[in-house]
Amino acid sequence: MAGGTALFRRLLVVIKQTAYEEYSQLRARGQAPKALRWKRLESRYESHKECVNDLLDILRRNDIAFSCVNRVELDRQHLADVDLVIAVGGDGTVLSTAHFLDHGTIPLLGINSDPISEADKNVKKKKGDERRSHGALCACTRNNMKGKLPRILHGGGVLSEKARIQCIVKSTFSETRLVPALNDLLIANPSPAAVSRYRMGWLKLAKVEPIQPGLGSWGEPNILPRSQYGTVTRFGGELYEEHNSLNVWSSGLWISTATGSTAAIASAGGKPMEPSSRSLQ
Repeated sequence: MAGGTALFRRLLVVIKQTAYEEYSQLRARGQAPKALRWKRLESRYESHKECVNDLLDILRRNDIAFSCVNRVELDRQHLADVDLVIAVGGDGTVLSTAHFLDHGTIPLLGINSDPISEADKNVKKKKGDERRSHGALCACTRNNMKGKLPRILHGGGVLSEKARIQCIVKSTFSETRLVPALNDLLIANPSPAAVSRYRMGWLKLAKVEPIQPGLGSWGEPNILPRSQYGTVTRFGGELYEEHNSLNVWSSGLWISTATGSTAAIASAGGKPMEPSSRSLQ
């Protein structure tokens, strides 16, 4: 146990639901796929469960107050009065947990509960279990967390900031703010075989001239915006107009942060970025 007072006193532990648990529920209803390697899935589940039990034991021995929630049940109400969020699973668990940390005021720590072994890395043929995680976003693994985690809880870790990306979907009468993404954002037709049609351009602050509708006004006349292009859009209370725009027919629009630059988008021609970069590609 590390000495001194713990820096983080109220923790939320977000626990991954393994494929074995998901398929077991489907099997109970007679809906599970038949071609499943149950022994291998069960082995991965047992490894993950052991990691969770070891983590909770570490927190108890360090006198840390904590609560646990399943990844699929996580909600913003679970984050009230929390100093640190620990995501136990793999990169997917870290990414889905990061969606709920809207303002970036709560640190997030990832623990890889079932890391790929060195033996698996050296196997050329894909005989290793593909359900194990690379843990690129995890600070520690089940193999080293007993030494690392107490030091982190007592202030021995290094906090780093990661850029995220957020999308606002606007329609004629509504505006939907999507959760922030730590890795990437894909805007495309729901059907992979369909073409995505959209208009792409840049927005700049609009120079508008107020006009009065004339007849039918009572009291102060309504003020309507007008730009040289005829239309404006509003973001955050500011008026913007579109310029250098074009109509596009394509597979979609894929935008990545520095964190996501080494993941799936890299296979599509993306380039690795500095982890601390705030740029997008």
